[in-house]
Amino acid sequence: MMGFRVLLAKELREQIRTSRIIAVAVVFILFGILGPLTDRYMKELLDAVGSQGGGMTFQVPPPSLKGDLGQIVKNLSQFGVVCALLLAMGTVAWEKERGTAGMIMTKPASRGAFLAAKLTAISLNLAVAVTLGGGLGYIYTALLYPVAFPLGGYIAMAAILWWTLVVFVAITLLGSTASRSAIAAAGLAFVAFIVLGILVTVPVVGPWSPLGLLTPASHLALGEDAGNFLGPLLFNIALVPALFGVTWLVFRKQEL
Repeated sequence: MMGFRVLLAKELREQIRTSRIIAVAVVFILFGILGPLTDRYMKELLDAVGSQGGGMTFQVPPPSLKGDLGQIVKNLSQFGVVCALLLAMGTVAWEKERGTAGMIMTKPASRGAFLAAKLTAISLNLAVAVTLGGGLGYIYTALLYPVAFPLGGYIAMAAILWWTLVVFVAITLLGSTASRSAIAAAGLAFVAFIVLGILVTVPVVGPWSPLGLLTPASHLALGEDAGNFLGPLLFNIALVPALFGVTWLVFRKQEL
């Protein structure tokens, strides 16, 4: 793809110059640390509140690695999807609105490279954030619990979580390309998030959803048998280039 390296360098500079990479990293670090702290101390905190409130009692499960991991995965996936939507929703729409997309296309750069650079830059941003947030979550777990997660399984969980977020980046990028409104792009991605969240509960379809991969990923992080999820994993890996292909077909027909 002509001009990809130059455009990727441009996108990465913008991520740094606008502090988006720092902002996303801070969000992931905060919620990565909050997961172990919440699971470890929530029962003690609520018991203390109950003793000060006239003997009120709260039914809270005792701290456990499973509860800890549930907090980490829930926090990083939910807020990670929000970050993915915010990063990608205007990445093409705003450039078309300002006319800069047309200017870039007059240079020796293909439309495929233009889109691929944006998808890659945002994916790298999220990779850094997942590494920092997930890594600190692992460290805090090792400090607060007698045993830590199996390292290999935890890394596999973090990689699957990251790819799940990349799927939502690809969906939002398609929305941003198909419309001239960042809000419309975000709306499309949010609807996709709701639909995929509902599909997770459907027995046959759920395991194939991007969010459905988080269940076997959690089993891997706990050192448990994750079952046979190779098919859903390969499907979701292929989903990103498929969405990118549709995005490119839409973009190549547009007048800039």
